[in-house]
Amino acid sequence: MLRLSKKMLYAIEAVVDIAYHAGGQPVQSREITERQGIPRRYLEQALQHLVRANILTGIRGPRGGYNLARERRRITVGEIVRVVRRMEAAEDPLQSDDGSVLADKVIRPLWHDLQSDFMDRLDNISVEDLCQKANMAGVESEGRRNIDFTI
Repeated sequence: MLRLSKKMLYAIEAVVDIAYHAGGQPVQSREITERQGIPRRYLEQALQHLVRANILTGIRGPRGGYNLARERRRITVGEIVRVVRRMEAAEDPLQSDDGSVLADKVIRPLWHDLQSDFMDRLDNISVEDLCQKANMAGVESEGRRNIDFTI
């Protein structure tokens, strides 16, 4: 069953933070922790899974951090949610074999359809869309603030 867990919220926040604040340089997990208040133990685990899923790229070294693996308009919230759902690997009651005929024939299919509709909506929301909302809400971007246009 799809629910918004802390890990899911943190993963979405982290990807949007990286997209919004990067400014051409990798974003360090420490910076995300400071800006978003995400506990580092959750963040590092989520970031590694997002790297393996080709949503982020990890850069090692003292000036390392994380960048988006693709353009932010090509990464959807649905992708991030799927990564976290695999990461959490909790038992899904929709996949269980036990239950009544009513549950098997009516309730589970209903829930499955609702979940599918919800994921379709998340697949139509890009990280770019969320960055635009952040901009419209007046969230300051450190990446834009640190860009130097002098020649």
